[in-house]
Amino acid sequence: MAEENKLKYSPKDFKSDQEVRWCPGCGNHAVLSAVQRALAELDIPKENYVFVSGIGCSSRFPYYMDTYGFHGIHGRASTIATGVKTANPGLSVWQITGDGDALAIGGNHFIHAVRRNVDINIILFNNEIYGLTKGQYSPTSEKGLVTRTSPYGTVEEPFSVGELVIGAKGKYFARTIDANVTLSTQIYKDAARYKGTSVIEVLQNCVIFNDGVHENISGREVRDDRTLTLRHGEPMIFGKNNDKGLVLDGLKLKVVNLGDGYREKDLLIHDAYETNPGIHYMIASMRYPEYPVALGVIRAAAGQTYEMAVEEQIRSVGKNSEIKCVADLLKSGSTWKVG
Repeated sequence: MAEENKLKYSPKDFKSDQEVRWCPGCGNHAVLSAVQRALAELDIPKENYVFVSGIGCSSRFPYYMDTYGFHGIHGRASTIATGVKTANPGLSVWQITGDGDALAIGGNHFIHAVRRNVDINIILFNNEIYGLTKGQYSPTSEKGLVTRTSPYGTVEEPFSVGELVIGAKGKYFARTIDANVTLSTQIYKDAARYKGTSVIEVLQNCVIFNDGVHENISGREVRDDRTLTLRHGEPMIFGKNNDKGLVLDGLKLKVVNLGDGYREKDLLIHDAYETNPGIHYMIASMRYPEYPVALGVIRAAAGQTYEMAVEEQIRSVGKNSEIKCVADLLKSGSTWKVG
């Protein structure tokens, strides 16, 4: 039975009075809509939400949410979100960031928030370009991409968000496409309930500087054959006719056609809760045309959060310490009485 939302919010309860100033057709509009739908379906008081952002087109997000918010400086959203959560663990903290904001200037802060498993939700908008500053290549831009800062094509290997998260000891990673509001809403709700750092990569379209960057997998005519939507406990099956799937062939994933010597029972079953990250890493790394691109919750392994570890440490130290209050501290060690 579905969990009842006793608070009875609607998406419009989370819409602020600010004019949304993203370009018409920008994928950010769909992300905003999905987040507002998700929050309306969660049983969390509205005053407990905090949205934190850095710099970039996506970072205007807190202005458009009727919640608490903080628009930070470039690349520092992870540190601010970490501080908010550790200061008040009862809050539902959401970090809004882009591929440049999180993975370039903010890369160091991002991986350490993930490593520490701070209980925050990070929505990472990935359009593989710097949009706000007018079209420079970003850490996720495809190698060879011609931009204003790479007129002859980039020579750098791009980051894979999923590989980076799992490599940084991340316990939760999901991926969605901006236009798929239904899937996105489900993922945001799942992430909100997860205890630890949840990273959701959104394959997002920039209509001005990188239009159609994800069209080769998200287009209406091809998406069923080029993406795989994962569901925990279900076989990894995809295709317009559900006639393709994934199996493990030695140490590699392999795409097979059902009926061509393979049956549905031969396919891999998705286990999002597996603690060993090996299979999750392979799934997150899949790229078209060799593989379908994985969508949905790829990894959701349990783990101790940063806040839990700190609280446990404080209790342990306090239990065995002779110092129980400030007066005990002031009178401890060598003391002098000044006349």
